[in-house]
Amino acid sequence: MVTQTIDILKSELPLEQESVVFPDDDAVTGLVLVDIINGFCTVGAGSLAPREPNRQISGMINEAERLARIFCEKRMPIMAFIDSHHPNKPEDPYPTHCITGTYESNLVPALRWLEEEANVTIRRKDCFDGYLGSVQEDGSNVFVDWVKNHHIQSILVVGVCTDICVLDFVSSTLSARNLGFIKPLQDVVLYSNACATFDIPLHVAINTKGVLPHPQEFMHHVGLYMAKERGAKIANQVSFGAPKKP
Repeated sequence: MVTQTIDILKSELPLEQESVVFPDDDAVTGLVLVDIINGFCTVGAGSLAPREPNRQISGMINEAERLARIFCEKRMPIMAFIDSHHPNKPEDPYPTHCITGTYESNLVPALRWLEEEANVTIRRKDCFDGYLGSVQEDGSNVFVDWVKNHHIQSILVVGVCTDICVLDFVSSTLSARNLGFIKPLQDVVLYSNACATFDIPLHVAINTKGVLPHPQEFMHHVGLYMAKERGAKIANQVSFGAPKKP
């Protein structure tokens, strides 16, 4: 039944994906990692963590690590958003999660090495949207400054959750780009194989007070589709090395 529903969804909302080749010259590409942390990805790590191993999440982590190593080898800029909340500031409608200073609010073990890399900027955020979560008290924006300081023309976005934090960040970034707030950024590329979301089947939600159903494959597709509606490129393959077009 679930498979049939997903097939109907994909037939009604077809999503054209593409193979994206990033220039390997002076056109700067930045990698953005969204919330690839224990509290969302490591089994049993918290109230919003998976309860058992999940293939989509594991695949996302593997691809994110592979890309992060490529970017570090090339000394290309990386920004890692980390969900990080204060205990007295809940994030409705979700239960308490990823409290600052806890294991939940750390990068997954496969990515902890990034904290020691010179080309990596870590931004701890206290809201869904990394763009808004980058605003500082003086009105400056850490993400916007990162783009401008590195002269980034394209960003490659990966992480969790496809339909929540990833989508919110992508949507805000594209709006900012369209308004000219974030020059020289041109392209926002969302890599579908390195994004993931969580899974709450209907039968579980029905028997759990205050929980909404959240079928994983369904919502992953919806998140990607909505990002494309906002103007993002959706890639099913990414590679490097093509010269910049004249």
